[in-house]
Amino acid sequence: MLHPSYSDLIQAANSDVEPGDSNLVTSRYSIVMAIAKRARQIIDGDEPMVYSSVDKPLSIAVEELNQGQIKILSEEEE
Repeated sequence: MLHPSYSDLIQAANSDVEPGDSNLVTSRYSIVMAIAKRARQIIDGDEPMVYSSVDKPLSIAVEELNQGQIKILSEEEE
């Protein structure tokens, strides 16, 4: 089982959405793509934004999203 779960990560990614607005992230695909992109940035030398006892870039990226340190932007915001 993945910890945190996809539903937890989707809730974390949508935590900044105003009440009444539609959620920005509604699929696992969006979560996977965002985490993979951030993991590649860490591999390329970016400093992690959270402390993790595991030094795997993918695990660090998951924890960053779960803690709200990274945000998934809509196409208009990019």
